[in-house]
Amino acid sequence: MPIEIRELKIRVTVDDNVKKKNGLDVKDIDALTNRIVKECVDKVMAKLNNLTER
Repeated sequence: MPIEIRELKIRVTVDDNVKKKNGLDVKDIDALTNRIVKECVDKVMAKLNNLTER
């Protein structure tokens, strides 16, 4: 018998001034995020270029 979840509450606290447990600060996380986004955009653009070449 399936279970239906009608309400889900998630509570998160974010503190930008605290170093993360893995030693990364906010600037490092921003740089990594930007790098990931750039890689994703590059891959999507490559796929789109392959579609137009066919």
